[in-house]
Amino acid sequence: MNAPYIYASSIEQLPSQEGGYWVVSFPDIPGCLGVGDSAAEAEADAQTALAACLDAFKAIDRAPPVPSEQSA
Repeated sequence: MNAPYIYASSIEQLPSQEGGYWVVSFPDIPGCLGVGDSAAEAEADAQTALAACLDAFKAIDRAPPVPSEQSA
């Protein structure tokens, strides 16, 4: 990768019946998730997950997904 990509993410807390965990997802990279007991833990886990997903694309000689454009 020549320039770093910035991927949009979303964060939500699951209902208490589903554990109450926080989940961060990246819409441009389905299946790439971060999970934690707090929003901060989920965000940290998401950064690790994103790096692993991007490394996996590199390992199989695939270009990473291009981030969708976000409106300002």
